[in-house]
Amino acid sequence: MKLVNIGIFFIRNHLKPYLDTQPQPTQTDDLASEKGIDYTRLRDLLAAQEWEQADEETYRVMIKVLGKNKGHIFTVEEMKSFPCTDLHTIDNLWVKHSAGRFGFSIQKKIYLNVGGPLDGDFYQDIWRKFGDKIGWRVNEIWICGCDEDEEINFDISSPEGHLPVVSGQLEGKVIILFSRIDTY
Repeated sequence: MKLVNIGIFFIRNHLKPYLDTQPQPTQTDDLASEKGIDYTRLRDLLAAQEWEQADEETYRVMIKVLGKNKGHIFTVEEMKSFPCTDLHTIDNLWVKHSAGRFGFSIQKKIYLNVGGPLDGDFYQDIWRKFGDKIGWRVNEIWICGCDEDEEINFDISSPEGHLPVVSGQLEGKVIILFSRIDTY
């Protein structure tokens, strides 16, 4: 009888981890939204490293947060009042799935490194340095995906902070978001 108890003890304490067939919990992304936005598609595109489609989806969810339609160009006031929870969700997904290369907080870090202040004002010389650093400006020419020769690089090898460009709809107003997001 004691031999059976010792065997059960051994199985419970030493072999159970190997015999347990229950799937282990996986780390999930926080997809929180103040506006009830479903960020599943953005997460899935980023996880699959479909950078261009993820950038388009980022624009789509951002206009949805604001209750706007496709083609909308963001205003300064909209960026000042963009819900922090949604901003952090979008940023965290970009940062996580790009291994820290892309996201608004990464862009903010670079903006600060080139001397950009977080006062909400636009400084042309700093904006140019920022554009040069993240690859939005090449040979003193701003790229927007409009010119055949100068394209946004939707690839993990593009410069740190290159994405998201949010389909080009944020323009210089992205600096307003920088004051509302943490850096990593």
